Amino acid sequence: MNTTVIYGIIFVILLVVELAYFKIADKCNIIDKPNERSSHSTIVLRGGGVIFALSTLVWIVYQGAFGSWSIVFDYLPFLSGLILIAGVSLVDDIRTLPDSVRLVAQFVAMGLMFWNLGMMHLELWWVVILALIVCVGATNIINFMDGINGITAGYSLAVLIPLLLINNRMPEQFVMNSFLGVTIVGVLVFCIFNFRPKGKAKCFAGDVGSIGIAFIMLFIIGKLVMATSDITYLILLLVYGVDGVLTICHRIMLHENLGEAHRKHAYQLMANELKIGHVKVTSLYMVLQTMVSLGFIYICPDNVVCHWMYLVGALIVLAIAYVLFKKKYYHLHEEYLASLGTK
Repeated sequence: MNTTVIYGIIFVILLVVELAYFKIADKCNIIDKPNERSSHSTIVLRGGGVIFALSTLVWIVYQGAFGSWSIVFDYLPFLSGLILIAGVSLVDDIRTLPDSVRLVAQFVAMGLMFWNLGMMHLELWWVVILALIVCVGATNIINFMDGINGITAGYSLAVLIPLLLINNRMPEQFVMNSFLGVTIVGVLVFCIFNFRPKGKAKCFAGDVGSIGIAFIMLFIIGKLVMATSDITYLILLLVYGVDGVLTICHRIMLHENLGEAHRKHAYQLMANELKIGHVKVTSLYMVLQTMVSLGFIYICPDNVVCHWMYLVGALIVLAIAYVLFKKKYYHLHEEYLASLGTK
């Protein structure tokens, strides 16, 4: 059967699954109510990002239909970790769970991913522990990088599409093209209901969506890093990384509780204080990450030294841009917080 037809069928299946979830979420009152920290003003269904994890189950059926169960078994530890982390996150979207429960699930799921990547056999055990902490932290940073329409799905496309391009340039593919393809289709289905102007979103990703897609992207990038022994491919997450890490640093300087919701990310200032449309802000982040990634793939010479020079250079430029932006516009957020205190 033609590949385009297959992906078209998968798109329809995932669309039906997403609509079915909406019925369940509406009936079970799985909703996101706005508060003073929110970037939305209407009640919206939560957890629509469950489609990211469900797309992998559709991929399993797709592989099985063509008799490729051995490939599915090769991904089994990762898939088990994804089901665990997505399942716990979905429950957390419905009823808040203790931080300890979520963290245990995330570390166990990440351990299963590392097992799948072949990292558990590394002699430097302390490197594995450090990598576990970093990856769980990265998962939560990606989870926190949400709050405006389209940002999770749009940025995911800006990561997954370059990964697909890299996969097809490699002498030997580091991950199944079909896995990348079905994941992208799942993200596109979610975009139909979320990549919309403020007030128009049908659903939000929820923790199940943002943590689920973070887990998937880290697995695929991990496969690439292990195949090439080149950690600089983490540049595919650089824009989120700079905003997320520097915002955490800023909040630490302000002595804030990092577990509490906030509106201090650069994109949140753009959408809330500067009143730039959600779709425009999301598109900016997508374009920035895509430009950085395509430059790395097609312009940067393919050797370790040049990769590191490109990564460090891009990191410095983005960090300076972030700091200058915050210096110029953060006072608007302070005025907003002051207005809350007077109400």
